Amino acid sequence: MAFTPLHDRVVVRRLEGEEKTAGGLIIPESAKEKPAEGKVVAVGAGARDEDGDRIAMDVKEGDTILFGKWSGTEITLDGEELLIMKESDILGIIG
Repeated sequence: MAFTPLHDRVVVRRLEGEEKTAGGLIIPESAKEKPAEGKVVAVGAGARDEDGDRIAMDVKEGDTILFGKWSGTEITLDGEELLIMKESDILGIIG
């Protein structure tokens, strides 16, 4: 991918939600809730503090993360739907 996010932004690929309920019912595509879990595809260099020094990013490429339900901006790169969000929109790293 030839895209690098700026500052403290992160590019995320959504992970697919469950297709069955715990009871075994199949959930139709139209009724699925968009998952708030994803894999980090690219990260920016980090924001700058008041002195102009870079603040290191806490996430890195390949991390599996949880993010807020309405976080990020949906984009399409190379035919793939991705999200761009600020690192502060990320709730935590899984694993």
